[in-house]
Amino acid sequence: MIKRTITSILALLLFGTMLMAPVANAQDAASASSDEAPAAPAWEWDANDPRIGLAPGIENAGEAIRNLIHAAHLPRPPGFTLEDEAEGGRMSNTDLAFRGNLLFLGNYGGINIYDISDPSNPSLRTSIVCPGGQGDVSVHGNLVFMSAQETRGRLDCGVEGVEEDVSPERFRGVRIFDVSNLDRPRQVAAVQTCRGSHTHTLVSDLANPGRVFVYNSGTSRVRPPEELPGCSAATDPEEDPNTSYFRIEVIEVPLIAPETARIVGAPRIFEQDGNIAGLWQGGDHGEGTQQSRRTNQCHDITAYPELGLAGGACAGNGILLDISDPANPVRTEAVVDPNFAYWHSATFNNDGTTLLFTDEWGGGNAPRCLGSDLPTWGANAMFKRRGNEMTLAGYYKLPAPQTADENCVAHNGSLIPVPGRDIKVQAWYQGGVSIFDFTDPSNAYEIAFFDRGPISTTERLTGGYWSTYWYNGAIYGSAIVRGLDVFTLTPSEHLTQNEIDAAMLVIVDEFNAQNQMRNEWPVHVSVAKAYADQLVRAGVMTDSERSALFSAIDQGNASVLEARATVLEHSALASLGAGDTGHHNTTRVRLAEQLRGLASGG
Repeated sequence: MIKRTITSILALLLFGTMLMAPVANAQDAASASSDEAPAAPAWEWDANDPRIGLAPGIENAGEAIRNLIHAAHLPRPPGFTLEDEAEGGRMSNTDLAFRGNLLFLGNYGGINIYDISDPSNPSLRTSIVCPGGQGDVSVHGNLVFMSAQETRGRLDCGVEGVEEDVSPERFRGVRIFDVSNLDRPRQVAAVQTCRGSHTHTLVSDLANPGRVFVYNSGTSRVRPPEELPGCSAATDPEEDPNTSYFRIEVIEVPLIAPETARIVGAPRIFEQDGNIAGLWQGGDHGEGTQQSRRTNQCHDITAYPELGLAGGACAGNGILLDISDPANPVRTEAVVDPNFAYWHSATFNNDGTTLLFTDEWGGGNAPRCLGSDLPTWGANAMFKRRGNEMTLAGYYKLPAPQTADENCVAHNGSLIPVPGRDIKVQAWYQGGVSIFDFTDPSNAYEIAFFDRGPISTTERLTGGYWSTYWYNGAIYGSAIVRGLDVFTLTPSEHLTQNEIDAAMLVIVDEFNAQNQMRNEWPVHVSVAKAYADQLVRAGVMTDSERSALFSAIDQGNASVLEARATVLEHSALASLGAGDTGHHNTTRVRLAEQLRGLASGG
């Protein structure tokens, strides 16, 4: 009966919050074209922010850090250095994946695997040399998946590349490696695709754990049909309805026989009313808005199998997919934003009621965090989701201006599992790392950061962080040029030690940012105290009330905890009845559930 009551209260609170969510006007801030940014500052910032004016350099740049500890740094290993890059093509670090005590760091030239048993002292375990760009990675068990899209990629992972326009030796698609023997990783499958693989999404099949799916996102040019039969470079479906644009590929991977991995579908998820090219056609959205790419591809798709949903960042649109049948994703909604130039990636909050999209304005190589750049461009846009409806709620962009020498735009990140809050750690290329709270997506704010000065002030070089992800208690950053960084959180006015301790309780066996899993917290003292800290921060619990509650928790006083849980539930319902749909009411109910669990010895 208690669990049903709590569930009912939470449902009422959640429904009320979604109805009351404020909606930002996406066009209010748009006053300049992407080609002619205003000379005057377009927004205000803290002139004393320590990120302003940092000294340049590769290994000796100035640094600014707040509410984080820089716990470790490893440079790129031999074979993947700047010198190797100069001699043999791009060797930039890219995306990250995790399994157990191993970290898999993608690179345009292959994969580096690190032992992170001690996050403060990571070590290189082994390297896989396999050029082909861009090298985004995912992991499931002993299988590692890697994207390859460049024409230099070879089936045999050779470093000599491929010079011919058409060659049976060329590989562009998704590679699968068996790493059960870390001393001898071996490629067991190579699934060719028409547009290569810019990124891919590992998708769990909850109904059939004997297989996984891979959604492939190709963004490069179409290869000739003489090299891969069935490929078509037609840019208009009326010219060829079988065009290799306007689709993704779905790859099925049987786990007992990964060598048989194959494409089982190529859904036209951009189709609308029978029109294959039915979504955004490219161009601007009116005077003073962004130029957006035509929606004929997805850059990235984030699956949330437990919700049966996926969010697709697809050039000129953000889309919502029904993946209840993961072999057959179906688009259910699409949104546009006049502030977005190129929809890049997506992240759900933990309960799936908010979907955050990033805009990779400038493609990741341009300085798009200037003080004269609008704060709604190259930013995150957050949409409230109710069913298949998505409504724009707000934006978040790095709140400190960067220089014209630094490539900077919103890029890859993940949730930090603080119970009761939506917190994301995010990479901004040479803008560094920013951690922000978007629990109220109309009022997102920064709580921690790390930044370095520009790599160079004489030439614009691509660098900074490709990805920053939370994994089992630490934050790992893929530094494009410099290597691997590790950070840990410190308490501040924005985040208490109890909240950090509660986040540390969420331990997972694997982590792939694009295969999002639900975070769950046990009944635990740290979780209960974290919720109480949030109520104090919201002004609905006093410091003395928190102290008394902590005393009862520490003493294990069951009768006091039960009584306090009842008071919290009644307060939440009374507040809701008075029209207050604030998030703190949900926090009250969650704290009540924790207190009852602790009272029963949970």
